[in-house]
Amino acid sequence: MEALSGVFAAFGLSASAGLNAYVPLLVVALMARFTDLINLAEPWDALTSWWVIGVLILLGLVEFFADKTPVVNHVNDAIQTFVRPAAGAILFAASAKVVTDIHPVLAIIAGILVAGGVHVAKSAAVRPVVTATTAGTGNIPVSVAEDITATVISILAVVVPVIIAALIILVTSFIIWWLWRRANLEKAN
Repeated sequence: MEALSGVFAAFGLSASAGLNAYVPLLVVALMARFTDLINLAEPWDALTSWWVIGVLILLGLVEFFADKTPVVNHVNDAIQTFVRPAAGAILFAASAKVVTDIHPVLAIIAGILVAGGVHVAKSAAVRPVVTATTAGTGNIPVSVAEDITATVISILAVVVPVIIAALIILVTSFIIWWLWRRANLEKAN
């Protein structure tokens, strides 16, 4: 059961990395450093270094403000297209007991796919619609909501991985339904 909860945690953390790369990395680093909820094996235990934590805080602040600044947020999303899947790969591979139970290459690929998929859905489907329908004024509240969601999912992924798995299934189902409905409405018009 411990390996299964590690896999659920890995999926939740990777999904939240698709929204914000640095929040879940920082959550994992701090929880591994100060609690027994996460035990990181080598080489992932480097995340608990004060230097790494400091860099994650700095990068998180840069990303936070860049994502709230018009025009800069689009450049940030382009840069994050590479960063978020990499963060998802690290988080998936570093999650509790995953590296010992799943081949590391498979874990890294899964993390890239999960974080990359969430990032693509956000930056190619959700954000353009928000920008177009609100003339860009909705981007800041949506960005704040994404940051809050990434933080909550990251914490819950460590604390309650099964709930995260259910939430991911529900959110994915909703997105698929919404895209299917939207495609059918466009065909009807």
